[in-house]
Amino acid sequence: MITITHTHEGGTLIEGSRKGDGVYEILRDLRDNWRYFPSLRQIGLGQSRDKLAKTWIIERAADALRKAGHEVTVEIDDTITRSFAEAEAERYERAEDRALYHEEHAGKAAARSDAAFGAEHGILDVIPMGQPILIGHHSERRHRRDLERAENARRRGMAEAERADYHADRAEAAERYQDRRESVPTTLRRIAGLEADQRRIQRDLDGRVDYRDGGQGGYKLALIKPEGDYLARLQGRAAEVAEELSYWREHVARRQAEGVKVWSAADFAKGDFVQFLGTHYEVLRVNAKSVTIPAMISDGPVVTKANSRLSWTDTVPYHKVRGRKSAAEMAEILAAAETVTA
Repeated sequence: MITITHTHEGGTLIEGSRKGDGVYEILRDLRDNWRYFPSLRQIGLGQSRDKLAKTWIIERAADALRKAGHEVTVEIDDTITRSFAEAEAERYERAEDRALYHEEHAGKAAARSDAAFGAEHGILDVIPMGQPILIGHHSERRHRRDLERAENARRRGMAEAERADYHADRAEAAERYQDRRESVPTTLRRIAGLEADQRRIQRDLDGRVDYRDGGQGGYKLALIKPEGDYLARLQGRAAEVAEELSYWREHVARRQAEGVKVWSAADFAKGDFVQFLGTHYEVLRVNAKSVTIPAMISDGPVVTKANSRLSWTDTVPYHKVRGRKSAAEMAEILAAAETVTA
């Protein structure tokens, strides 16, 4: 018996599966982000915690498992049991646990690597440097055996060193998880994506205009509103997005209060220079979400419309801005550079 369960806090998980029963292979081939979670020792759907159940993915998995001969039941509970802030705090706790886990395994692998290389050197050190295998001599078999043991030890050492590097990288990534997730540019991009989701959900809630049977073989335009389970899902998703947006907007406001600069259209005027990826570009137009600049494929640390090699323009979204110079400030900098050059 395989049970596919979903709770808001726990996400979508597979109950009743055992190693070798083929369940993981079936789900993996669906390419729906089913994964094995070592910490839970369970198969689950990635990115499903603290989200509404993705019923279409769950049903696809259930159908595939039933076709393979498994008896499957589905249990879904979309009751929200905690706030987004609580879920976010747990994500950071899990990241800390991952960091500790990988640090421990990195240390153990590094110790095994050192031991293996030490064993290799211990074997080779007793063989005189440059000593060839004496074919036909009574030492031939022992010499070959020692070289084989040394080679096996070297391979183990290399494999364990690679394993240590892997766990060290994962530990570092886990340690930086919260900083990366809470960085202001990343948060601003996330907010923009959530705002787009919010607009899309609202359009779906407002309904769509389509043709309906008008009688006597004719048709008429009608507003088709969502209803039933689909309406409930849209409303639930709208509430999720609204709560998440509120959380991240408050986070950005706190960072601004701490002195972090959040750039916007109010900071720029046509003729200013925006810093992006180490280069200052002349601002050709100020937009709601970005500034228009000369083509980025240009030469020099300062690019203007006049010295740009190409005719097209590019845009820099405000969350990618790294600095600003007014036209007067840039003129002074360029004049000083010309004086030094002369």
